[in-house]
Amino acid sequence: MESIHILLYYRYVQIEDPMRFCKEHLALCNHLGLRGRILVAKEGMNGSVSGTKEQVAAYKQAVHADARFAGMPFKEDIGVSHPFKKMVVKVKPVILNMGADVTLENTGTHLKPDEFLHLYETDKDMVVVDARNDYEWRVGKFKNAVTLPIKTFRDFPKVALQELAPYKNKKIVMYCTGGIRCEKASAYLKENGFQDVSQIDGGILTFGKQYPDTIWEGTCFVFDRRMVSNINTEHTPLTVCEICTRPCDLYRNCSHSTCDAYCVVCIDCEQSHGGCCSKACFVEMQTKAMRNSIF
Repeated sequence: MESIHILLYYRYVQIEDPMRFCKEHLALCNHLGLRGRILVAKEGMNGSVSGTKEQVAAYKQAVHADARFAGMPFKEDIGVSHPFKKMVVKVKPVILNMGADVTLENTGTHLKPDEFLHLYETDKDMVVVDARNDYEWRVGKFKNAVTLPIKTFRDFPKVALQELAPYKNKKIVMYCTGGIRCEKASAYLKENGFQDVSQIDGGILTFGKQYPDTIWEGTCFVFDRRMVSNINTEHTPLTVCEICTRPCDLYRNCSHSTCDAYCVVCIDCEQSHGGCCSKACFVEMQTKAMRNSIF
């Protein structure tokens, strides 16, 4: 079976006519036979696509041929199946909604993975900040990182100023999955009085490719059907199955349509509880199905 290559990328760049760009880019992706999800806005492009080695190579070449995306980094992973059902390209007001406006020229200093690892090992006063949502860092994070109680990135501005206030005069290094959130988050902190703010260039995925089995613990949450991606060659789950409490880091969406919550459920409990996050959801879903069959 041929391996599937998965690309993750973003670039903040001016796109004058997002609708036209969207139509042309969708045509390109369909021509190449890719699957994925891409967001386009006047502020740039953010996406993830999957295909064969040849298909993604052709895609990278086509994207880099556009001067606006020349040299844009691609994070690449390999899987056994497509993490996307189809190809979708959408126009949005922004490619990333933080709930607050920032000037991207104020973004934090980019640290290469080796620079970050050196700082982590030598600068004991440095504060590592996770800019992701709580359900993401729950299954994996850098050791000793400061995590934030946020459900969505739109919560970041208010929560970050409160939670990170004790570190305002410290050296802060931020990270997220691929780097896109830190571009805005680091700028927001700088514009609100934080003096020394950096971010890991390329995020968790780039660091993990270069330095697995070092200072990362757990897995990395990803926004496709895989749900998590391994960073280390071996790992111990940070979480347990929400039904049987055995060590587990398999994320799922609860099958109960009115719940649909992210949940950590082992394979055995997923099968015995119909993909639900709890016994209560499973019973309620069964009851609803029986009621619908009667009427």
